[in-house]
Amino acid sequence: MKVLIGTTNPSKIEGARIALSKYFKEIELTGISVDSNVAGQPVDKDIYIGAKNRVANLITYAKENSLDIDYFLGIEAGLTNLLGSWQNINIAVIKDKYGYESFGTSAGFPVPEKYIEEIIEKELGSVFDSIFQKHNLSKGKGGINFLTKGEVSRVDLTEQAFTMALTPFINDDIWKDEDKKETK
Repeated sequence: MKVLIGTTNPSKIEGARIALSKYFKEIELTGISVDSNVAGQPVDKDIYIGAKNRVANLITYAKENSLDIDYFLGIEAGLTNLLGSWQNINIAVIKDKYGYESFGTSAGFPVPEKYIEEIIEKELGSVFDSIFQKHNLSKGKGGINFLTKGEVSRVDLTEQAFTMALTPFINDDIWKDEDKKETK
């Protein structure tokens, strides 16, 4: 099975690989750097829009390079306060070669109001690097690994989001809305 993911971030690729390997054999997962077409630190609906845009940009990439791909994956992490307090969540979007699309989210974790402005300006990874005196946390286990004292990593959150997005694909047609298929 050939899969493209719209990132070259090792922790996001690993999280996707873990999620996919629970349900599929012989996965060829390739990370491609594509734009999300949203701000570097997405907020609210831009988290979902960014993940969808990554999938759309991967589909364009595959067509331009004559690639036969089974699944296209996009993921974005961002801030949301749609439920009344700030949380950081991951949203994963998966689209298959037939045009069926699904999305899922990871667990969210609270973000103190005192950091919101700085995170929106500089991105969460940069703020985590400053708080924890580390470099490039977003490419490894992530700041969440420090916040949870080693219990949850960025890989885990990515895996969760992709596992949730996979539910329609791994349950045949009993968990699919047929109107989410594109007509060819």
